[in-house]
Order: sequence, then structure tokens, then C-alpha cells
Amino acid sequence: MQVTPRSEDFSQWYLDVIRDAELASYGPVRGTMVIRPYGFALWESLQTYLDRRFKETGHSNAYFPQLIPYSFITKEASHIEGFSPELALVTHGGGKELEEPLVVRPTSETIVNHMFSQWIQSYRDLPLLVNQWANVHRWEMRTRPFVRTLEFLWQEGHTAHATKEEAQEEAMKMIGVYAEFAENVAGMPVVVGRKSRVERFAGADDTYTIEAMMGDGRALQAGTSHDLGQNFARAFDTTFLAASGESAHVWQTSWGVSTRMVGGIIMTHGDDKGLRLPPRMAPIQVVVVPIYKGDDEREAVEAYARDIADRLKGAGSIFHDAPLRVELDDREALRPGFKFNHWELRGVPIRIEVGPKDLDKGACVVARRDQGKEGKQFGVMVDDSLPDIVAERLQEVQDSLLAAAREFRDGNIVDVSTYDELKEVVEAGKWARGPWAGSDEEEKQIKDETGATLRCFPFDADNSSAKSCFYSGRDDAEIAIFSKSY
Repeated sequence: MQVTPRSEDFSQWYLDVIRDAELASYGPVRGTMVIRPYGFALWESLQTYLDRRFKETGHSNAYFPQLIPYSFITKEASHIEGFSPELALVTHGGGKELEEPLVVRPTSETIVNHMFSQWIQSYRDLPLLVNQWANVHRWEMRTRPFVRTLEFLWQEGHTAHATKEEAQEEAMKMIGVYAEFAENVAGMPVVVGRKSRVERFAGADDTYTIEAMMGDGRALQAGTSHDLGQNFARAFDTTFLAASGESAHVWQTSWGVSTRMVGGIIMTHGDDKGLRLPPRMAPIQVVVVPIYKGDDEREAVEAYARDIADRLKGAGSIFHDAPLRVELDDREALRPGFKFNHWELRGVPIRIEVGPKDLDKGACVVARRDQGKEGKQFGVMVDDSLPDIVAERLQEVQDSLLAAAREFRDGNIVDVSTYDELKEVVEAGKWARGPWAGSDEEEKQIKDETGATLRCFPFDADNSSAKSCFYSGRDDAEIAIFSKSY
């Protein structure tokens, strides 16, 4: 099948890539998806990195039930108001109507607090730092594979602290971990900032976010961290005995990333040929393709290709403290061009080609996925230096994809000082950055009129340069970014 060009129809291109690269298929229930092995391997790359970082920062994994009593959801007023339209309810079980409906987990703050209130007795039990890898359900009306589905995979961290300052520090630390992953592993440059009151998580005092620009200019909220204050602690009476002997409510955070990060990687790096995967994320980093004309050449060339693959696999942990992930494509009755297209569609960062002439010279051809025909290096010797050369090329691909995505993003953020300028920028499919001090209602009005939402107040913005709000004219403005989003 032919992948629709990105410039022709970005949305269809995205769906084509997911289908043809065998990342996911539609499930039998509308709005669900089946994650195929290659797509799940991308999720596992994220899991492996983040799970290690969570443990390095003192968190332990746990698991909480998927079914939550409806009464739990209603305890925190803003929480039920924010999630009510998206809830899936179980009303019958074992052939009988349940005494109380059960909510299929949309997020776990409520049931976590129910358990925290039993586990936490004194300041000695704090901080309590847990994470769970799970699935959640939100009844979305407009779905898109990986980006927005009825059911999706994620991790959600939940922590409890003795002081407000400790909770705030935790929330900021974890959004920093997400930003580190997005840029250093996923090759996805992000703007880190604070959400507005309108856009923050239902039940949070503050929400911090990483916002990434997709290839069509739209924003993707790629991860969030919430300072919950004492809102859920008060609703569930989650208290502890302080060192002073007084009882106090804990201060809390929650934070999460989901399979929408996979969608973000596709839309950030992909091109008309399909996926372009950052090597640190790629399930297969190197594919070795033997090229021969007949059976008389086949045996020797395949043996040579196999030796190269084994040499790379056995080189030890030479790329970011991990072994190279290598595939030998020795499938029969397929032309080399077909194999090249197959692996280009799947975004494999490095392709090694070997034929009879390469065998005679003791060499190979190393091709970079991100550079097309210009990325071929001929005459690379197959000796003890080959693994290090391949690792160097992988790092070059990693750095190149990040640099290209950052250049694209920075070139499509436009500073505005009037509402008319914002409308022009949004209409052009770019991000508008300017001084904002509008009310919640004024923010909603901009969304209604332009389709753009306030993505965040960037942490790295120079607010001393912010003059009066471009919309309300008020003086107490800070720099904000508006754009259309997924």
C-alpha cells in the first residue's frame, strides 16, 4: 500500500503509517485499538527507561484495582465535574444489578487516597512514593490511535508528603524526568510549563506539562505532573501525625505519561516513507540486508551478513549502556528494494547492505534512515571497529532527529502582541506566543473563536518582557503559548 504524503493529508498519512508499519489495528469496540508487537515494543522502550528513572528517584511500583466505587469519584467536587462526561460505569455483575455502580478506572487519585488513608499514620510513613503501570478508560467521542482512544496504557505516579514544599518539589522533579525522556530518548523537543486554570487537571492546584509540536504544527500534551495540594487528602481524610504531635492532611502529587507518547514520536519524526525512529526508542536499531543475484552467491553472502549481525549483537553494551538491537533480513524470494522499503517504513535507523563485492573487500555499506540516499557510507570495513562505527552513526541519527524537530518547532513559534496577530498565526497552523492576563472566560472565548487553547506558561519565558495582555489589556501579564492541539 502507498503511504499518503504528509503534505497532502497529514491525518491520513498518520493512519497509513500506523497501519502499514504494523503498529496498531482498530479494535472491535469503536474507539479502541489493538497494539501490535512492533508498536508495543515502542511502548516497552518508554517503560524500560522511565521505570528505571522512577526507581532511581525513590519510587516503587504498585497496582490498584481497575474498578472504583462511584462514590469515590464524587468525593472531590472538581474531579467529578471534570471527568463525569468520560466515565465508563459497570452497573451489573454476576447477572445482578450492583448496589453501587463501579467506575472503570479513568485515573486513580481516588482509590489511591482511599488506600493511602489506611497506610499513612505518622510523619515516619512519609514521603510515600508509588507508581503503577496500568490501563485506563475514558469515553472519548473523537478518537485517534495512540493519541486519543477509549482505553489506553499509561503509568501514573502518586505521592504523599508532609509539607507543601516537598510536594511542589516532587511535581517539578517528575515533569523534569518526562522532559529528559522526551528530548534525550524520544528525540522530541518540548516546552515545559504550567497549565492555566482552565486546562489544569481536575482536582489539582497546579498542573505542569511538556508540550511538543507535531509535524503539522499542532501541539501534543505529552506528559503532565500535578500538584494536588491537599484537595484529595481532605476529601478522603488522608492525615498523618506530625512530629509536633498534631494531626495534618498530607500534601500530594500525581503524574503520568501514556501511549500518546508513541503517537507523538510518529508525528514528530515521520516522513513520506513512514517512521523515522530515534535509535534509543527503536525496537530494531540495525537491519542487515544481504544482496545477491543467484543461489551461487547466496550462501556466501548470507553467511557474511550473519557474521556481521552476530558481530554487532555480541559487541556488548556499546550504545547508551545497552547492546545493539540487530535484525538479519534473510527472507527468501524478496528483492532488496522491497526489503529496503519494508525497513524504511518501520523507521529502522541504520541499514547495513552487503553483496558479493563487499564480501570480497571485507566491507559493507552503512545507510542512515534519516538521510535517504545521502546517508550511505560505502566501504566500511567489517572488523573490530564496526560496532563502534555503527554506535557512532546511531548517535548521529539520534542527535539529528532532535535537532531537526527543534528547528521545525522554533521556526513555527511566532511572537504576537495583538489578538488579530494570534488569529493569523493560529490560522497558519503555528504556535502563538504572547503576554496573557485574561480571565478563564476570555480564554474559553479564544478557544471558541479560533480552536486554539492555552498550552502553557513556559518556565523559560522572559516574563519581564511581557507587557499588557494582547486580549484584555491588563498589565499583570505573563508569556503564554496558544495553539491548536491533539
